[in-house]
Amino acid sequence: MWMQRSWNGFGRTLVNPTGIRKLGTSSRPRVLLLDEIQLATNELEKLKESADVLHNETTSRKEFLRAISPGGPYDGIRGLYRHFGGAKSIQITGRFDQELVDALPSSLNFLVHNGAGYDQLDIPALSARDIQTANVPTVVNEASADTALFLLIGAMRRFALAMNELHTGKFNSQFPFRTASDPESKVLGIVGAGGIGQALAKKAAHALGMRILYHNRNRLPDAKETAGMPSGERMQYCHTLDELLESSDAVSLHCPITPETRHLMSDAQFSKMKQSAVLINTARGPVVDEAAMVHALDAGTIAGVGLDVYENEPKLHPGLLELAKSKALLLPHVATLSLETQTAMEATCLNNLMHGLASGKLAYTVREQEKIQF
Repeated sequence: MWMQRSWNGFGRTLVNPTGIRKLGTSSRPRVLLLDEIQLATNELEKLKESADVLHNETTSRKEFLRAISPGGPYDGIRGLYRHFGGAKSIQITGRFDQELVDALPSSLNFLVHNGAGYDQLDIPALSARDIQTANVPTVVNEASADTALFLLIGAMRRFALAMNELHTGKFNSQFPFRTASDPESKVLGIVGAGGIGQALAKKAAHALGMRILYHNRNRLPDAKETAGMPSGERMQYCHTLDELLESSDAVSLHCPITPETRHLMSDAQFSKMKQSAVLINTARGPVVDEAAMVHALDAGTIAGVGLDVYENEPKLHPGLLELAKSKALLLPHVATLSLETQTAMEATCLNNLMHGLASGKLAYTVREQEKIQF
């Protein structure tokens, strides 16, 4: 039962017995922030000029489901903002699965997800509800490619081992330099030549003089294979993943997680790689069969890995933690966690949401919704 608490400029503020506030009647659209906007404050103030902005006060999935139910404090919202990964909301709501999507208010038109990957969202269910959904696909490109480049250099040069030796007091007297390789003139194979993959290709070609191969669902247009590359060079297309794996000194993954790409890299694929090759993953953890990767490292099938993502985040395979002393350079999913990139990601989400509220359509949606007429 909802009880009247007070009056404000937009309508009555109501409170239920659990203390979650409900904004009363207003002619302005209502937007719910499942996570707080910390950096894009100018865009947030602009949003507030045309919409009532609600801040999530629920503390569990069960409570959130009650709050979005008819008559609940978040009933009637038109827009929803959420953050990726370790943000507060994912701990509260869990995945936006069929159950949660089915419970979303009928008024909801727009869901903006602050993250490049969006495997936490049931896109078919959202599309069936005519809920336009967007991620942040482009402003993360440079930061993600920078992280992949760091991991690439570190894995090839065996910096994980070097750092461990420093901590154990060995300095460099026993460093096995014969197992460390310079990236210059080596072959980099990119799996998934979207924005991040293309950004990495340019950086590796220019800064390190690497030759670039790529494997994609579809070959890129000729102009994109040469765009931004050193004069006279291009990204060379491999028709099969095996062809790329067999030819590359380093393999970097940049594909989304889908049923087709889950465990794209497993025992059979590791066996195709050079023994001296390294694997880099800044895409999604489940693209790699983590147990198979640990086995490949232990067996010497491949030389090393550089990882920012893991199959069961935030948990890591126990073998990886041991391998971090020698063959595995590990980061805790921080590729986009810089001040500039996080600010741009928040701003992109809010600008897209404001575009949707003003025009009835988001400026862009996730790939699966691009051909849907909302």
